[in-house]
Parts: sequence; C-alpha cells; structure tokens
Amino acid sequence: MILPRFLYLSVCFSGLSRYLQVLLRVRSFQKKNWTVPTVFESYVKAHPNKIAFIFEGREWTFKEIDDFSNRVAHAFEEAGFLPGDTVALLLDNRPEYVAIWIGLAKAGLVTALINSNLRDKPLIHCIQIAECKAVIYGADFCEAFVAVRDQLAPSVKQYAFDFKKDASIPFGSLNLDTLMGEASTSPLSGPQRANYNDKMLYIYTSGTTGLPKAVSGGAVKFSFIKNAHILLIPMMSDDIVYDPLPLYHTAGGMVGAGQVLLFGCTAVLRKKFSASAFWKEAIQHQCTVAQYIGETCRYLLAAEARPDDKNHKVRLMFGNGLRPQIWEEFVNRFSSPTNRVQIAEFYGATEGNANIINFDGTVGAVGFVSMIAPSVYPVALIKVTEDGEPIRGEDGLCIRCKPGEPGMFVGMILKNHPIRDFHGYADPNATKKKVAVDVFKRGDAAFLSGDILEMDELGYLFFKDRTGDTFRWRGENVSTSEVEAVISNEAALKDCCVYGVEVPGAEGRAGMAAILDPERALDLNDLHTKMSKVLPSYARPLFIRIVNVIDLTGTYKLRKVDYQKEGIDVTKIKDQVYFFEASSQSYVPFTSALLEQLKSGKIRV
Repeated sequence: MILPRFLYLSVCFSGLSRYLQVLLRVRSFQKKNWTVPTVFESYVKAHPNKIAFIFEGREWTFKEIDDFSNRVAHAFEEAGFLPGDTVALLLDNRPEYVAIWIGLAKAGLVTALINSNLRDKPLIHCIQIAECKAVIYGADFCEAFVAVRDQLAPSVKQYAFDFKKDASIPFGSLNLDTLMGEASTSPLSGPQRANYNDKMLYIYTSGTTGLPKAVSGGAVKFSFIKNAHILLIPMMSDDIVYDPLPLYHTAGGMVGAGQVLLFGCTAVLRKKFSASAFWKEAIQHQCTVAQYIGETCRYLLAAEARPDDKNHKVRLMFGNGLRPQIWEEFVNRFSSPTNRVQIAEFYGATEGNANIINFDGTVGAVGFVSMIAPSVYPVALIKVTEDGEPIRGEDGLCIRCKPGEPGMFVGMILKNHPIRDFHGYADPNATKKKVAVDVFKRGDAAFLSGDILEMDELGYLFFKDRTGDTFRWRGENVSTSEVEAVISNEAALKDCCVYGVEVPGAEGRAGMAAILDPERALDLNDLHTKMSKVLPSYARPLFIRIVNVIDLTGTYKLRKVDYQKEGIDVTKIKDQVYFFEASSQSYVPFTSALLEQLKSGKIRV
C-alpha cells in the first residue's frame, strides 16, 4: 500500500494525538482515584433516566442499574465479605450480569467472570484458581454448579439468583433475590472501598498450559481499553451499541459493556448471537454502532440477503477477527449510499499490555503504530521459533523483525505505568511464562502475546497466526493441552495431540485430535459422549485422526507441526480421518467427497 506523504503524515499524527488523549484520560482517572463504579455513578447523576441497557424488550435506566448494584453491594458487605475477596459469577448475558459485578466492585470485591460453557473440572478450576470466597449462579446453571459444588471448600458461600418463585433452591444455597430485596438502594456509606489500582475482575483466557488462566483486570486495564476504543474510533455518548457477545469475555464484557459504564452510551444486549436477528434488532433499537468477532461477520455474510442488510443506521462496527478476504465484501454488502459502514478492527490479548486498533479502516489491518515516533507506544515484532521461543542474536538480545517479516507481537513492560504495566494472571507461574527479559537491552522486559503478526513499511499490522498450544474456534480460545488431557483420560490413557486446522469457509481453526490407536479399539462416538460431559462444544475436536505412532520432539514433546501442515487434506494424510457430522451427531469417515462439500459450502461447520 502506498499513501501520499501528506496523507501518511496525517494518519501518523492523528494516531499519536489520539493515543496521547487516551494516556491523559487514563492518567486523570488514576490521579483522581476513579474506579469504574465511580465513573458510572457520575453518569447516573448526570442522566439517571437515560437508557443504559436494552434486553429482551425491557429498558434499564442508569438509575435502575445503579439501584440494583447498590443492593448487591449492601448484601455482600453485610454478609461479611471484605475488600479484595473474590466472588465467582456464573450467569448468562443480561443487564443484571453487569449490575452484579458493578455492585461487588462498589463493595471492593473482585468478580471472577466464569465462562458459562464450562462444566466439571474446568469449572471447578476457574473457581479455585481465583480463590473465590463465594459463587453466584443463575437458575439456568443450577445443574452445572450443583454437580461440582461438593468439590469446593466448605467455606465457599453459594448464592442462587433468578430462581422462579415456585422453584426450589438447592440446599445450602442462599437466595440472592431475597437478600437483595431486603437491601438498600442507597450507596454504601463511608469511604470508597476500592482504589484505581486494585483488582476488579478476573477474566479467563485459555493458554498453553492446560486449564483456563484467570487474568487480573482492574480499573487500570478497563479504563485503558475503553478510553482507547472511544478515543481512537469516532464514538459519541449518544450512540446505541449492539452487543451480542458473551459478557464473560473482554470483547463483550469490557469493550461492549464499557461503552455504557465509562462513556454513558446505551447498549443492546442479547443472550446469544443470532445472524437472522442481528440487523433486525439493530434497526428495531436504532443502533448506530455494532460489535463483532470474525465468526459473526461470516455468519452475517452467509445469511440470505434481505432489505434489512442496508436499512440500518449502523455506521461503525468494531471487533476483532474479520478476515481480510471478506472485509470489503462485508462492508459493501451492509452499506448503503448514505451510510457506509466503517470497520474498526482491533487486536489485543485479555492479559496483555499492548492493544492496537485500526482507526482508519485500512483493509485487513488489525492496528497501526506510527513510524514517526514508534517509542511513544513501544510494541514490536520479534523473531521466534516454531514453538514460539524468542530467537536471540550473538549479543543475547531478541531480534527485531523488518517490515514484511512475520514475528511475535510483544509489548514492552514499564512497571506502574497506567498502560504499559503487565498485571498477569492469578497464577504467578503462568505470569512468568508470558514475560521475556533482556529483549532489546539488558534489564528490560516484554509481554509475549503468543501471536504472529506482520508489519508493513508504514506501520500497519496484520494478524498471521498463533503460536503455542492454543487455537481459536467459535470465538473462543481453546487450550490443546486441556483437550488432550480429557481425551487421554476418556480413551484409556491413549497418547494424543490436539491442534487447530483451517476449514474452508470457516473463521479460526477447528480442533483436530491425532489419537494413538493402532489396534483400532477406540469407540469414537462413545468418546464424544464422554467429551460432551466435560468439554464445551467449541473445544471438542471436529476431526479425529487415528495414527499408529505419534512423533516426539528431541525434548519428548508431541510433534504437531507436520500434522498441522497436512491439516484436513486427505490427499496427503495416510491415516484414517473422521469428521463429526452434526446431522447424525456422530463421527463418520472423512473422505475427499466430504472435503469438496466443505469447500463448496454444501456442508457448513
């Protein structure tokens, strides 16, 4: 891409100016010790009757959300919880979800936002790793929670929420609705319970070591992410945002809900994304901004064309994962002559200290770093091995990638900086693995994203691939070692390796498991039944490859590189491959004919 010099300078200075605005705003929050509840309460005072959330036909005003959150704060403080204690939240998308964790934050408590798809061991792990003193679970998750609660410490309190009047609450659980009904709607008296630098949330991300990791997030991270999105892309406080993404993730819960909490916007929430309802509801609620992940864009494009495609008021869509191959097609399909949709693609890890955004709509780019003053926002690409290990030069330092060279995206760490510090995970050992030292000079440190990006000569960054043992499918990060452990346990401790493979017409990478079974004794459908009890649907392998031997590396690690290169190309694979057929809910032999049907779109996954 070649830009005229004056235009390129304009983009650079615009990016630098907006970034400095973000930094100043974040520093202002820090100086005033404003937490997320503090900022939210300022909007409650400014416009109490403005609509904060719209959900399933009901409108929630800022005052209603504030009153609800105050009841939560009183209920938990009166129960004896102390600032810094952690409470797990297992609930589906709804305004109360946000109001609950805001209320807990008002009491100085930390909320662990549990992925509502988790069951069994992963669910227990997420509650325990964050050292939760209590669990709030919705009626829809009663069965899942009750199945594991005996494995929790007896001291962990249990709160049941939103049970119908005639529904019986499990013995040992407290009725949160009743407790809140008895609580005051007034703010907590006395001093502020939490400070700007304190923890506020745990959001979970899958890594390379197995089970999900709890990422610490306070007002620091929350305010940076939200200020960055608002100031780097053209959003206004009177925007109505369509947010159909999970509230337990950074995208839906911080980026989406944050529009309401930190900027006074209105957000339309949905329990689950629906391609058929997306534009219909955006029109119904007169949304001006919408949120996406790459998979949702593909679903919207795949849907049958209809007038609603262009009759909406959405002028801006922000998110991550929109494939460059469908970028322009997507914009053209859903733009009208009077309303061209702008795409604001962003990139950043939940736990990371380096988030970037494409604020000018350059096709395919996930972000931009000014080449005029690159040190202002110190991120870089470094050369790494296939396993994601930094490659170092003769001086022992990392090697910076040149324009056009793919490398791992890293963010330089600066302790106590409102943006560049790295707060890591609840598990200190997991934190250490994401930090490299002596990167560009002795004594410095950087956050390792684990993702491969490429930068052009102008400073635009493009996503290429992931390293390590994680892949993304259905908008979720999948830990291969976690899936491997489940398969091995359920398949008589057979060796296996799990990896992500590209599927024609699909976003991300689907799971494929190479299982050692030379005797062909494994019942794949029985294995699927067992996996279904432990793994969420997005983590279960779509493909299974039965192998006679599994290669090991020189350090006795499972070698996945060759398997990944062959992908699902049955013309190259000598082993028998099976495909999970949705219609029959069973694994069937994967043939060249099925591969062609995937390529042609006759079969969708």
